[in-house]
Order: sequence, then structure tokens, then C-alpha cells
Amino acid sequence: MARGTAEMNLWVIKVGTSLLRGNEQKSTAEVIESYSACLSESINRGDRVLLVTSGAVGLGCNRLGLRQRPLDVVSLQAAAAIGQGQLMALYEASMSRRGIAVAQVLLTRSDLGSRHRYRNASRTLQQLLDWGVLPVVNENDTLSPEELRYGDNDTLSALVATAVGADQLIMLTDVDQLYSSDPRIDSTAEPITDVYHPRELTALENAAGDGGQWGTGGMTTKLAAARIATASGIKVHLADGRNPQVLDGLLQGVRSGTVFHPHPQPLGNRKSWLAHALRPLGTLKLDNGACDALQHRGASLLLVGIKAVEGSFEANQPVRLISQEGNELARGLSSFSSKELLDAIETPISTNRSPVVVHRDVLVLCNE
Repeated sequence: MARGTAEMNLWVIKVGTSLLRGNEQKSTAEVIESYSACLSESINRGDRVLLVTSGAVGLGCNRLGLRQRPLDVVSLQAAAAIGQGQLMALYEASMSRRGIAVAQVLLTRSDLGSRHRYRNASRTLQQLLDWGVLPVVNENDTLSPEELRYGDNDTLSALVATAVGADQLIMLTDVDQLYSSDPRIDSTAEPITDVYHPRELTALENAAGDGGQWGTGGMTTKLAAARIATASGIKVHLADGRNPQVLDGLLQGVRSGTVFHPHPQPLGNRKSWLAHALRPLGTLKLDNGACDALQHRGASLLLVGIKAVEGSFEANQPVRLISQEGNELARGLSSFSSKELLDAIETPISTNRSPVVVHRDVLVLCNE
């Protein structure tokens, strides 16, 4: 590994359940202690650091003596409620010994789905960072069954990194770097040190495997997180979290693992929010003329270009825009509710000027 020039950075570091759960050689408390040493040294050098951590469900299962992670949502929520306090107590104890305060920040995907709440979350996290505090972010697993079932802290780490304008995102995992396939089951897997283009990410996502029993985010979600972050101009590192020296080196500019290079023309904050933080509530199917206008002429979506409306949504809620073949072209905020659009399509408005349904300022193309 070659040493690079260390600069003051805003880092987001994501640590997963498979690492925090510990093993026969090292307890969860010892794992957190080793990470805390690296994080505190980085903060003392002048960096700003934000931690996205899993582990609440795993600690709750340990406390209850469960040998397997529960499958039903209610049990998972209950285990998270037990484990979250333990998780924060470990971080608080370890960082306070080093003179650094920590702040618990529990988020769900829906907290970032409102532009107002997204900005509030961003400002709160920025204030904590300005105070020299370590924000410790986790999904609010005790209240959000959808996140426990479908979500993952990989995606959350990328959304948080985008919200705070991070320079670099480190995703720590239980392999040393990205491979062409799972090296644990495929001896011919080839190491991948750099990923430069979204097309490479797409190919890698198709080959990625699922997570293990104690984690919800496999390599697929890490690649999806890398896509979100790099599209926003953030450099992403996928690295081995089993050895704390790897994290320490990364924070000092040492090359390790796989680097996902940022897009040369990153999305702005608002476009990134539209593309990644929102969960579309409906779908608008467009005619060929509307598709061409959106993709090649920088146009807004007009009512005349909509062929069909799917889903139920209110005005100013997010929708997907698809071609007649079903390919997703863009996402944006609809100026009309689904009912208003259906009524307008069935009874065309008598006007020479078609109303704007999704304005270009609140629309982002999938290939932007």
C-alpha cells in the first residue's frame, strides 16, 4: 500500500453488524474500543468524522441469549430496543476516555425523504461535527419495520454522506476488498482495486452476493451505496474492518481495499436528494415524444406526454417516469396528485398550453 498525502477531511465511516458482533477472540466492546482509537486520532488531527453503525439487533440477540437472528419484524424491533442502549453505552465509554463527546442520531429512510427534514438532519449533523462531536448514526430499528426488513446501513451511510457533503466514505466489511465474485465460495474470484464508471458498478452489482445471517446488507447494498455516494462526488473505500490498522491507515491517506472514484460531474445536493433519498410513490408512463424531450432537450414533463398513471400519490410527492417499454428514465416531484392526473387524462384540459406535471428543477434523469 502506498501512502498518500493526508488532508483534513470530512469522513463518514460505516461499520456493519458482522464486524461489531465480535467473535471468540474479541468481544463487541473490544472491537468498538479499537475503532474508537482510530476515530479519536483522526478527530484530533483536525478531521471531522461521522460514524454510521449497525449492531443494535446483534447486541440485543446476545443479551437475550438468542443463537439465531429472529426472522419476524416484531422480534427484530424488540431486539434492537434492547441492543441500542448497549451499543451507545459502549461508544460513549470508549470515546469519553479519549475526551470526545458522542451524539446518538437515529434515522429512518423517511427522515431523509422530506426535503425539509433532510435539510434539518444535515444541519444538525453539521453542527455536531463543528462542535468536535462524533455523531453515531443508526437506523431507528425499534420504530421502522420497513428498514429492518428491506433497509441497510450501507444505503443510509451513503445518504448521510451526501447530506453532510462528505469528502470520503469508508465502508468496513469482513473481506479485504471487492472481488469479481464471492471469494469465500469461488477460488477463481479476481480482486478489484478501482472502480471508475457507473457501468462497472452495474456489472458488479449483477454478480454480487447476499449478506450473511447476522447482517442485512450484502455486497449488493454496498455497491448501491457506492453508486449513490460517487454520483454525489464522494470517494468511497470498501475495506477490511477486521483489522483496525486498515481503518487507521485509510484515515491517514494509506491506500487499501477497493476505491470507487467519484463521478467527474457530480449531482448537486438537491438532485442527489431527488435521485436517492426519495422513495417514489407512483409511476408515470410517458410517450416517446416526452421521453425524448426529457432526455435530450432538458425539458420539463408536460401533461400531454403522460400515457398512464400508476399508484396513489398527492401533489408534490415523488414519482418514477418510465418509457412505454417500462424503462425508468427519471424521478421527480409531481405537481399534481394521481387523481388529478387521471381526471385530466380522461377529460383533457381545454387549453393551448399543456400544464407542467414535473418541472425540470425537481426532476433528475437516471443517467445524470
